[in-house]
Amino acid sequence: MNKPILEINNLEIDYGIVKAVKGINMVVPEGSIVAILGANGAGKTSTIRSISGMTKVKSGEIIYKGERIENLPPYKIVQKGILQSPEGRLILTGLTVEENLLVGAYTIKGIERDGRKISRKERINELLAETYSYFPILSERRRQQASTLSGGEQQMLAIGRALMGAPELLLLDEPSLGLAPLVIRDIFKIISKIKEDGRTILIVEQNAKQTLKIADYAYVLEIGKVKSEGKAEDLLNNQDLISAYLGESQK
Repeated sequence: MNKPILEINNLEIDYGIVKAVKGINMVVPEGSIVAILGANGAGKTSTIRSISGMTKVKSGEIIYKGERIENLPPYKIVQKGILQSPEGRLILTGLTVEENLLVGAYTIKGIERDGRKISRKERINELLAETYSYFPILSERRRQQASTLSGGEQQMLAIGRALMGAPELLLLDEPSLGLAPLVIRDIFKIISKIKEDGRTILIVEQNAKQTLKIADYAYVLEIGKVKSEGKAEDLLNNQDLISAYLGESQK
């Protein structure tokens, strides 16, 4: 197993009197896809939002590349290389497709590579080309208003916008939500390709079967606790677990 890029230790999240997350532990190895699965209200989104700084942590540790990051402001977490494609996509409807993507590149700076300086503009153009290679339909629609895209295309745009920040850890929150089965299959193929190209992905999903097919490891949450965990292929073959905690609809 590769070394961890992210470790979560005894994480607790409260919303007033409601305990959303109750002392969970997780590890995300570099170069892997790790899934957080479970029904509505299990604590999945609270967990991923705490990593991106959008939800406050009551106690516990979130360690990224050896550094504690819990309760840092979201912009500082983005600067460290953690970017999230949020649940609900949050597309900027007054902008074109390409303008939405460029918003995701606001933290990008020039770099030095192989003894040559790469300007910020060059770097952004590289990231645009990479994003369009994953999502050719976005390239075709680059000048189109983002609000006119289909649901599946908007989901691709949300993931592409996160990729424009050159993430080392990509957080995906419910990427299949509200999409048709064929579109879901296409998006999960692209997520696999992103991982194959060297990115680490933490994905929150209700669609357990599709997620376990592409994940390396998974945690199943139930009412804020880790109810089960293991290699994705092992969990995929555990029909009792899927029926009991992930819903009959996943069969």
